[in-house]
Amino acid sequence: MGLSSRSAAILLWALSLLAGGAWGQTGPVEFIQLPAGGLQPQVVLDEGGTLHVLYFKGEPAGGDLFYQRRAPGDTAFADPVRVNSQPGSAIAVGTIRGGHLALGRRVHVAWMGAGKGGEFFYSRADEKGVAFETQRNLIHAAYGLDGGGSLAADQEGGVYVAWHAGTEGEERRRVWVARSGDEGQSFSPEERADPGETGACGCCGMKAGADRQGGLYLLYRAATGGVHRDMRLLVSGDQGEHFADIPVHPWELRACPMSSASLSPEKTGMLLAWETEGQVYYARADQGGLKTAPIPAPGEGKGRKHPAAVGNPQGEVLLVWDEGTAWKQGGALAWQHYDAQGKPTVAKGLIPEAIPVWSHPAAIAYPDGRFAVVY
Repeated sequence: MGLSSRSAAILLWALSLLAGGAWGQTGPVEFIQLPAGGLQPQVVLDEGGTLHVLYFKGEPAGGDLFYQRRAPGDTAFADPVRVNSQPGSAIAVGTIRGGHLALGRRVHVAWMGAGKGGEFFYSRADEKGVAFETQRNLIHAAYGLDGGGSLAADQEGGVYVAWHAGTEGEERRRVWVARSGDEGQSFSPEERADPGETGACGCCGMKAGADRQGGLYLLYRAATGGVHRDMRLLVSGDQGEHFADIPVHPWELRACPMSSASLSPEKTGMLLAWETEGQVYYARADQGGLKTAPIPAPGEGKGRKHPAAVGNPQGEVLLVWDEGTAWKQGGALAWQHYDAQGKPTVAKGLIPEAIPVWSHPAAIAYPDGRFAVVY
């Protein structure tokens, strides 16, 4: 089954209507299934309406990343392009160590290496988006990568590759950023981004994002005192020169939950999504800090993890997540629609056994108000 499987989209759209009804005036949600064996989708919709998708395929301990795109008005995706120049150099084990996709003037990808060297690789597409450059390891000194990293890009040529690392325990882990001002042609050596002593949860993922006003955001889980696993947001308004440290959501836990997080730009600021104590949340933030309190998914689920939130131009939000996934265990795909005031609507759903082992869903919002889920 290919990425453009229309039969799967129609079937799951019907299931969504049975589960919670249509999207009111904004139309139905579209469901897009990855090719057989595809895992861990990352998606971006550009201003021209082209949908860009990154996913993992192959042996989870050492596979490959593939990129596809769908032009506006098309029902089929272009042929897949392998991103990593070294075959088998990407990893999917743990769900939070996979590839990350960003869109500036061209497509950018970063991922944790599958080897034991602790590399964090980067590659970018050519200007036509049909081939990727030879992968580069961007770690010069900040080794000890475990939970993976992320990247962001803006329309001014800025590319930011971020990760947390350290070899002296979680409380001494730090968040690092390698910056480029020439669309990824070159990067400065990594510099520390977190101004405090919060530590970082070793095998939790993080997420980087750039807003439309030149802000850079890094969402990660702390490990202060080995027990304070709070979500924290680093925000920079000067291309990563300086960061403000903003508390997002507390969680006391003497273990690593192997969680991931999501960032999605809006007209102003950013949508955040994360997990706390088996529940998933979203909130809005801008360069000044949080604009809303955390908004949870309704009810109680079974091990809610790996959320993503996206907002449409009408202010509505779609929150998607895994339900019941665990180490070496797949689970269900769940989603909830919220109105512009942050209230959950009747449009929601859950598809059992839709999420394979080591995977998670992703989502986008179209300019006309519709949403799409890729899984």
